[in-house]
Amino acid sequence: MKTTRTLVLSLLVLALSACSTIDSRIKEKSTVFTQLDAGAQAKIKQGTVDLGFNEDMVYMALGAPDQVRNRKTGEGQTTVWIYNTYFDRYEGMAHVGYHRWMYFDPAVRLYRVYWEPVYTDVYRRHMEEKIRVAFRGGKVVAIDQVKEP
Repeated sequence: MKTTRTLVLSLLVLALSACSTIDSRIKEKSTVFTQLDAGAQAKIKQGTVDLGFNEDMVYMALGAPDQVRNRKTGEGQTTVWIYNTYFDRYEGMAHVGYHRWMYFDPAVRLYRVYWEPVYTDVYRRHMEEKIRVAFRGGKVVAIDQVKEP
């Protein structure tokens, strides 16, 4: 029991330490961050990217991409970082079975059994692409971002 608790606690600490935040990424790339001008530092701290940023600056602002793609065009080789967002969407109710109710009826001295349907909420995991950042020559040349309503 004690070893199981220790294992679970160790895994929890490991999972929490693996979480990446803007501040932790800035610490990780502190030499790059300190060499930037105040405007670029402010954008990175807000989690935004701009044209001309290099890969380290985008990493500090947005983190590691979910996908990396290489695109070859007439203008040359482009690397595209894709960032997704993940969320649960409510899909309605679903019948999952029955619940049995049983009580003793003293009038007839028998147990009465009732079956009641049981429903549960259904959520489905969805993924949506939010941002594409295109690099050419190590610099951001295009940013495609979903426009929020």
